[in-house]
Amino acid sequence: MSEELVLWEQAGGLARITLNKPETLNAWGLELGAQLKEAVVRAADEDSVRAVLITGAGRAFCSGADLKGGFEPAEDGFPDLRESLRQTYHPVITGLRALEKPVITAVNGPAAGVGCSLALAGDIVLAAESAYLNLAFVKIGLLPDGGSTAFVPVAIGKARAMEMALLGDRIPAPKALDWGLINYVYPDEGLAAAANELATKMAAGPTRAYAAAKRALNQALFPDLEAQLELEAELQHQLARTTDFVEGVGAFIQKRDPAFTGA
Repeated sequence: MSEELVLWEQAGGLARITLNKPETLNAWGLELGAQLKEAVVRAADEDSVRAVLITGAGRAFCSGADLKGGFEPAEDGFPDLRESLRQTYHPVITGLRALEKPVITAVNGPAAGVGCSLALAGDIVLAAESAYLNLAFVKIGLLPDGGSTAFVPVAIGKARAMEMALLGDRIPAPKALDWGLINYVYPDEGLAAAANELATKMAAGPTRAYAAAKRALNQALFPDLEAQLELEAELQHQLARTTDFVEGVGAFIQKRDPAFTGA
């Protein structure tokens, strides 16, 4: 049997999905991605589910892609990031945005890289006071993906989006709230209860009205999310063939500063 990397719990109309690989800060690899995709499809298919709450086990929400797990190679021998995004990450992101039920993400700790994208794919985003969001892609020679090039600028504007994408610095939860990137911040010990209370309330709400509002807002805010995801995938595929990417991943694994050359 495969390890249970994504937990599913249902109480009434509320489905709670928990990323369950705390030893890697819930790094998003192939198997975790497959199980997360299954959970999102299950949430869509089961009529008894009326709201979804997503969080992480342990001290992190999601630390991003599982770089230590590596990537499947393309025909040219380089990592096939394009196919990895299409198969492992995009179905979850598009599934959450298309889900005709409210999605609450409870960011209990670091949400970095595609983990940040996952957090922002929620309709309502709550965070613990000590949590942070980080589009850390540039630190390994990549661009933000997982839909964050759509989610972030719509929420916080060009200047701050450029700051997050090009500098790759951590955005502490209180700052993310001030910027309008997330909805609420709670003391660490109060996040789980607050998230459960809100999600339970929404699970008892007017599901069809939520779905209609979400559909209309998706059209206004992200009219072609799939095209944006595909653009991210194509650009990421190109960057995976640079020496800066090789250096960035090597430096990350070896826990040292990268020496980028621009090549």
